[in-house]
Amino acid sequence: MTMPLFEEYDPGYDCACPGCAQHRRALARARAIPLRDGGHPAARGARRALVLATAAGVVLGGGGGTAVAVANPEPVPGPLTPGSPQGGRAPLHGPSRTPPAGPPAVRRQIDRATIINRAKLWLDAKVPYSMELYWTDGYRQDCSGYVSMVWNLGTNEWTGSLDKFATLITKDELLPGDMLLFHNPADPNQGSHVTLFGGWVDETRTHYIAYEQTRPYTRKQATPYGYWNNATKYLPYRFNGLPGGTLPAVPPATPVTVPAPEPDADVVYPGAAKFGPGANNEYVARLGRMLSARGGARFYPQGTGSLWTDSDRLATEAFQRAQGWTGEDADGLPGPATWQLLVQKQGKDIPPAPTGAAGPPSAGASGYPGLAAFRPGASGPAVTALGRQLTKKGFGKYYTTGPGPRWGEADRRAVEAFQRAQGWRGASADGYPGPETWRRLFA
Repeated sequence: MTMPLFEEYDPGYDCACPGCAQHRRALARARAIPLRDGGHPAARGARRALVLATAAGVVLGGGGGTAVAVANPEPVPGPLTPGSPQGGRAPLHGPSRTPPAGPPAVRRQIDRATIINRAKLWLDAKVPYSMELYWTDGYRQDCSGYVSMVWNLGTNEWTGSLDKFATLITKDELLPGDMLLFHNPADPNQGSHVTLFGGWVDETRTHYIAYEQTRPYTRKQATPYGYWNNATKYLPYRFNGLPGGTLPAVPPATPVTVPAPEPDADVVYPGAAKFGPGANNEYVARLGRMLSARGGARFYPQGTGSLWTDSDRLATEAFQRAQGWTGEDADGLPGPATWQLLVQKQGKDIPPAPTGAAGPPSAGASGYPGLAAFRPGASGPAVTALGRQLTKKGFGKYYTTGPGPRWGEADRRAVEAFQRAQGWRGASADGYPGPETWRRLFA
């Protein structure tokens, strides 16, 4: 039995060294504390809690391991307790300011990567749950205030109003950044709740990664669809502020056989929804063929395909950087400009790999391939080498078959067991191999 593909969406692929981890925490703190003087009365205590959380994170990041910090690593199947209250609709920093009249309007467009990164701000800061307090960014510290924050609504909504900012979709259409909403109009304080969808746990689609604001503080964990209780009452919604909005329904038409587009065909950009984690379509395969023809073949050791993988992201980023782009312009996701250069065969090709650069190591090799080789959806010989070495060291009980070249949950659990055997805990034993884990494993 092959382990199913783990599809959790992580838009960041930063270095896992303690210095970079500390930098990311400092960035999260800077974004979460825009007001140094004055502000809402709740901000002072919140700032102190954030400083303590940041300091604790730095201590964890400096341990023996080099893995990325993960908040709430242990699943805790605990829904909101009966009678958990939530605040109503209110402006930023509380009801002392009058909320805008009229129907809600989306302030600005936002992409899925930004939504997930905003969700992680409260996760990293471990914002405590409260229906009365407002975090330093102005959003109420309950479940609906959290979703209002990650969608950057500019107001504090509640479960009875969040659907006005979104469009009802189906379970099969869910993508990272969408929400699962249950509103109980008869008694909103009894069961009403909302979570942010972060991606499917595996191909069975029975569990998903939920970002949510609940007691005692913001958490992220694998959650049964649609939730621990009242599961059938949770409805999936897509934020109207995402570029392109909901995909339009396709009218019935006579079936026509359409040949696969050639790399040099002049095709209009299909939209951002066609690319990224979870995408599986001909446009992804077409992107891989075009990137391979422009010098990116080395990023596809297993060949190109229709399922989006880390190979597509790395090759796209390399092409974008070849154009001299940086920052958000080189995020590894093809936008209209990237697509136009590829289909029209314009711009600069991807340069060759530096002379002497090490490729993915084989079993027994000492070269660490980088954390990106072990991201959800990643596939390559480094994953196989890792699994074989874990089995050789006595940590192979999680493999029902294999190990194989595609990174899966069995690999993560085996790595976590090895890390815990080193005496590491918390963020240092999250199941993702950093340089120190790799060094000890192949020593």
